[in-house]
Amino acid sequence: MEEKKWDKTRNEYVGGYKPSGNFGAGTYKKAFTPKRPVKTFRDLEVYQKPIECAVLISKNIVPVLIKLKYAYTERLMDCSLAVPLLVAESHSLRFADFALGVGYLEKAMSTSNKMVVYLEHILGLYGSKIDQTLVLDLIGRYTESRTKMFHLEKSWKRFRTEYGDEKEKKGAGGFKY
Repeated sequence: MEEKKWDKTRNEYVGGYKPSGNFGAGTYKKAFTPKRPVKTFRDLEVYQKPIECAVLISKNIVPVLIKLKYAYTERLMDCSLAVPLLVAESHSLRFADFALGVGYLEKAMSTSNKMVVYLEHILGLYGSKIDQTLVLDLIGRYTESRTKMFHLEKSWKRFRTEYGDEKEKKGAGGFKY
């Protein structure tokens, strides 16, 4: 049997040895990084990505839409900012009124879907007059954020049942502004 050595630079065994299956075969390239703990809503990726999108829309798309006299420019801007606003509110409200917090998160998901509709509408109306790659990228980001919000909602519900918050009436409701 030949001598097998681990080559750090190639991230594989050298010297004739080939591991079986996917493990160690070099197919999985993404390094493991543990997630940082969430201290505020600003740590949530479902907040960070939509706020990036809102900035990109305000800087790169809105000026072009104003020149093209797009009728829904103001609605688009409001909707783009509504997603991170709703995520921030839902993160805080879930402690006082869990159902209301989850409701705000669901509203953020529907607003993400609404942003996809606005962006596809712009793409259909203006086509080559607008940066298509940016618009398509934004559609992908909103779609991905919406999926992650759904997973976050499931996580919140699982956490609530695992730690008995439901039984102890934590976040039971009755919260009023």
